[in-house]
Amino acid sequence: MLVHNRGAKWTVWALFLLLFLPLFALPLLVVLGASFATHWSSVLPSGFTTEHYAAATRGEALQALTTSLVTAAGASLLALATGTWAALTAQALGRRGRRVLDALFVLPLAVPSVVVGLAVLVAFSQPPMLLNGTRWIVIVAHTVLVTAFAHQSVSAALTRLDPAYEQAAASLGARPSAVLWRVKLPLLLPSLSAAAGLCFALSMGELSATMMLYPPDWTPLPVLIYAATDRGALFTGSAIAVVLMTATLLVLFAVSRVRTKASYR
Repeated sequence: MLVHNRGAKWTVWALFLLLFLPLFALPLLVVLGASFATHWSSVLPSGFTTEHYAAATRGEALQALTTSLVTAAGASLLALATGTWAALTAQALGRRGRRVLDALFVLPLAVPSVVVGLAVLVAFSQPPMLLNGTRWIVIVAHTVLVTAFAHQSVSAALTRLDPAYEQAAASLGARPSAVLWRVKLPLLLPSLSAAAGLCFALSMGELSATMMLYPPDWTPLPVLIYAATDRGALFTGSAIAVVLMTATLLVLFAVSRVRTKASYR
């Protein structure tokens, strides 16, 4: 912490807790409490049961969790490949080309995600790319929405990358392809893993565009949570939300382990 005075440190910590608890921690704790509750007759949910988790970990909910995991994994891999390729291309194009590519990839973030969903629906509802009504249109929409984060993360890492490593490899006779695969990409591995984790987390929680596109046999978990709360099943929806958070955190923890190991190479 940059504050060295003890009184100032306590003040900073107090402000942090006052902001963190009501804005971030308390809503999540309420959802966690509601997932075990039997009724909500006061300010906070009350009672205790685990029946909601029985419904949240089998049948339709378990299938929706698998759908979300597959969608997020597919979208993350596609976004990482596309974003990395674009970042490497922009580095070779110079400043003007880099600005153009940055603007193109950030464009989906400048509009609501429901607009992106509508654009994907219109674009892939006619031959030769007829994806409407399939799982692939959901994966494509998620890829469009998260690729900007992969592109920005890799671009920032390339800016910080010391060119001496590439120059040394090239001076020893390595081909450009060998420099890319054996020098540049291994050095970018921590940033690539961080970008993959961010893309995965964002895809797991995506709802607006998904609502416009998902077919009946490909229902992600956020859609199921929305449907449960919309019909008044708040406690079951809360349990499904906790399952979603837990699955996302477990994957992010695994990605962070990969990132840590890559950083110490």
